[in-house]
Amino acid sequence: MGINNIPPKICTYSCAYCQVGRTLKKHIDRQPYYDPDLILREVERKMEKIVLIGEAVDYLTFVPDGEPTLDANLGREIDLLRSIGIKIGVITNASLLWREDVVEELSRADWVSVKIDSVMEDSWKKINRPHAKLRFTSIMDGLAGFARSYDGELATETMMVKGINDDADSANTLSEFLARIQPSRAYLSIPTRPPAEAWVRLPAEADVNRVFQIVSGKLDRAELLTGYEGNAFVQTGDVKTDLLAVTAVHPMREEAVRDFLAGAHTDWRMIDDLIHDGLIAETEYEGRRFYMRRFPETGCTQD
Repeated sequence: MGINNIPPKICTYSCAYCQVGRTLKKHIDRQPYYDPDLILREVERKMEKIVLIGEAVDYLTFVPDGEPTLDANLGREIDLLRSIGIKIGVITNASLLWREDVVEELSRADWVSVKIDSVMEDSWKKINRPHAKLRFTSIMDGLAGFARSYDGELATETMMVKGINDDADSANTLSEFLARIQPSRAYLSIPTRPPAEAWVRLPAEADVNRVFQIVSGKLDRAELLTGYEGNAFVQTGDVKTDLLAVTAVHPMREEAVRDFLAGAHTDWRMIDDLIHDGLIAETEYEGRRFYMRRFPETGCTQD
């Protein structure tokens, strides 16, 4: 189950490939956003619905519209969610791992996935487009330190973008860093959903394979995430709320939306209404049609 603990779209990065669009507020100072007790109640309410329909949850995962470690209440929220009895996961871009408080709070999670798109500063800036005050060396040192001290399951994810980090030099430096931190799993992915920037393109198959071969030569726990993940999105009975929740963090292919509506015995008029009301946007990428949550355009700022 995904937990969205950051308002859209507040992040330390504005990744060119981000599937939920450009960052509206680039921020590096932690602050509270939602009441931790409210998050606990909402997760408990969602769990009740999931149990009623016979589904199971393996992880409660912080995977928001922005960077989860910007939430000053993250540690408190992890502690509260322990009462549910399900493992806790956090998917982070790792940009704040130079902070001791962030390291301490992430250490409470059972599974942490850290983003490492590049270990070369120029590529990092092109792909992740970080806040101006972030320092590349501090982030990499923080990542390495966290990997050494963390007792849970650590995963890494690297998004390959054509012409930026899909070459042999990028793969070699990445593989050396991964071999140093020894994650339990290193995922290599490609932008299969509409990116924030139109110039982002899929790498060639030969380049993807080359990167994989180089990384797996140093780390035998590398995996490619290049295929379509399917249309199996869980429904709780509130079709509109479920659709808006999924598309807020995960643009859906047209066929996935149609399957979703069919499973809820609802027709396409709901999508037409959501588009008309400005809640969902329709877009095309790589010859396919996608539907994603539309957020208010308040202008991009950096604090």
